[in-house]
Amino acid sequence: MSDRVTILISGGVADVRLNRAEKRNALDNAMFMAIAEAGAQLQNEPGVRVVVLSGEGPSFCAGLDFSSFQSMAGSKKSGNTEPGNSESGSSESGGPASAATSTEGNPGSMVAGRITHLGQQVAWVWQEVPVPVIAAVHGHALGGGLQIALGADIRIVHPDTKLSVREVHWGLVPDMTGTQILAGLVRPDIAKELTFTARVFSGTEAYELGLATRLSNTPLEEALTMANEIAGRSPDAVRGSKELFNRIVNAGAAEQFAEERRVIGSLIGRPNQVEAVMANFENRPAQFS
Repeated sequence: MSDRVTILISGGVADVRLNRAEKRNALDNAMFMAIAEAGAQLQNEPGVRVVVLSGEGPSFCAGLDFSSFQSMAGSKKSGNTEPGNSESGSSESGGPASAATSTEGNPGSMVAGRITHLGQQVAWVWQEVPVPVIAAVHGHALGGGLQIALGADIRIVHPDTKLSVREVHWGLVPDMTGTQILAGLVRPDIAKELTFTARVFSGTEAYELGLATRLSNTPLEEALTMANEIAGRSPDAVRGSKELFNRIVNAGAAEQFAEERRVIGSLIGRPNQVEAVMANFENRPAQFS
């Protein structure tokens, strides 16, 4: 297991933490791989009854590593994820297919028999884990980071958390299962408004909209308390309940994920998408064709 994600299991609770604190847990290829591997491990981990997913350091996950946008646009400007290089202090997210590719960990890569590519899998794997997954969200959950949080069954969010369906800001679309899950949590007009504007909103508003299950000033502490309560229930009944709910809320997922891949594939590298990235790097209004 990569040190990018840590897992500590105690009393039936798996405490899973994104562990790239110095980059606000930004998503690069290594992070994509580590999250997917952690989820895969927990699908068959003996004795686990509940999973708590959180981020080390100041943020849950600030989204896609900025260097991916630099690669996408061919920009020579500084595109690393040192603190201060973006609104979050580290990174923001576009869809994973826009990430810089490599032979390992390319978030756009598919595996035979799966309905997701790697970028989608880091969010979807938490639905495939047969036990409840509780996300404790603080700091930032932008773009891909928000989509990972949405992949959990329950979200406990700090009121001051900054969240955003950020992809349109970079000329992209949510393609990490976000369209499927977001549409099941909020009204269609709200899902569209959040996506079209790419605006940043607070944890308090997330709760009002239905994206956060609970608000807490200590989300990790409350998530662990809830996890221990659930772990004391019949594990068969809890697993069975998740399975039944998922049959309803996740219907049509495979087709929707394929459409996410198709649409973002039509956008990556096109003039308007590159212009969205360059305008942000150069701090100027975009000039779209």
